[in-house]
Amino acid sequence: MPRPRSSQPWPQHTIRLAKRRRTRTQMAAIPPRTPVLLLALAVAALGCHAVEPPKQERTALQSFLAALPHERDLGWNSPSAPSACLWPGVTCDASNATVVAVRLPGVGLAGALPAGKLGQLRGLHTLSLRNNRLFGAIPADFFALPLLRSLYLQGNRLSGSIPPDVAGLAALRHLALYDNHLSGEIPAAFAGLRELRLLRLDGNRLSGGLQSLSGFQRLEVFNVSDNQLAGAVPDSLERFPPESFAGNLRLCGEPLDKPCPSPGGGVVPPVQEKKRKRLSGTAVVAIAVGAAAGALLVLILLVLCFVRSRRDDAAASGDDRNKAPTPATPVRGHTLTPSTVSGEMTDLTSSKEIPSAAGGGAAEMMRSRLVFMGGGGYSFDLEDLLRASAEVLGNGVAGPTYRATLEDGTTVAVKRLKNVAAERQEFASAVETLGRVQHRNLLPVRGYYFSSDEKLLVADFLPEGSLSAALHGQSPALSGHPLSPHP
Repeated sequence: MPRPRSSQPWPQHTIRLAKRRRTRTQMAAIPPRTPVLLLALAVAALGCHAVEPPKQERTALQSFLAALPHERDLGWNSPSAPSACLWPGVTCDASNATVVAVRLPGVGLAGALPAGKLGQLRGLHTLSLRNNRLFGAIPADFFALPLLRSLYLQGNRLSGSIPPDVAGLAALRHLALYDNHLSGEIPAAFAGLRELRLLRLDGNRLSGGLQSLSGFQRLEVFNVSDNQLAGAVPDSLERFPPESFAGNLRLCGEPLDKPCPSPGGGVVPPVQEKKRKRLSGTAVVAIAVGAAAGALLVLILLVLCFVRSRRDDAAASGDDRNKAPTPATPVRGHTLTPSTVSGEMTDLTSSKEIPSAAGGGAAEMMRSRLVFMGGGGYSFDLEDLLRASAEVLGNGVAGPTYRATLEDGTTVAVKRLKNVAAERQEFASAVETLGRVQHRNLLPVRGYYFSSDEKLLVADFLPEGSLSAALHGQSPALSGHPLSPHP
């Protein structure tokens, strides 16, 4: 009869041997390359956190700002300042390895531009120092940045001539130097800037001719008005309106209504007048009688029109009192009104004056200012926003929403409120309360504008992101973050 098996547990040393065998078997099943891959991933993760612009670029930015008095504290020179990529007005590339844009419009920079500072940012694509109080010459190292595409220095008091070193900006597409005190001739080196789309030199003291600007076939925005230029307008620039050349009394040719001198030294002669023929006395009397009859007929028609208009005004006076005028925002010769065809805003780039018909509304608009509540790192002003081209994203109960792209490339979402009856303080308090609301499904409000005619809200622009796209799972920007009622 067989002995029953013992119910005693296995000895401890037997259990340890079995565990060792299983551990060896599992380790043998792991591919030999796995530890190497894990080590590489760990090193890459540590490297991603350490990437930031070189110390040379950080020092160049701090030295530039330290050399110029400024009204706003940007926090660049603080010992505890974070990476330069997080500084206001500074933009880095996707890997945070180099600075690609410096945008400091209207921050109160005052003084002469220091040389040898920003020229060290070799990867710079955009430089905007417009609407400050800068004076003196433009540093030559600004024109030694090989990748620079946009240079905005308008609205300062810069003087001197445009350096011939401008030829070094072969990739330049946008050059705005208007409303300064620049003098001298336009350098011949401009002929090498074949990528230019925008060139504005108006409002300076430039002299000489425009021959160095001939051959620009890609130009879309051009203005050299209010200078001291002379000579004929090149054929390649005749497609621009006369306003682009106004204020230069010695310019001639198309599109100006002023013929140029002929090669022989004289002005192109006008068409020869025909010989006058002497009229007879009968013809003179007939013409006088006809003229008197015509004048009498015109007078009768004017009286009839006046009587009829008085009647129409009396009949329609009651209806006119009940109609409220549609407000518009006249700025620099245009209105902020979406196009009925393309859905884009009017691009405000050429005109410089507010029309007198705008009245008090335009004056109030320019006196008011765009208020930022922090968190977005934006540094543009109201004029920049109204100059931006925009695309209609949607139209809700509260008003339309636009995607506004500023001339320096900044993109924001703008909500244009309608039918909002509130005082300034009440509106500001409500918007600031809204700006403090934080939820991952809500775009934070970054700024606002208030006037009697316009109320605007400014928020971050989320590419391809909307409530409709999120509800239907079509928004790449919201992937991995489903809508939730909890913050």
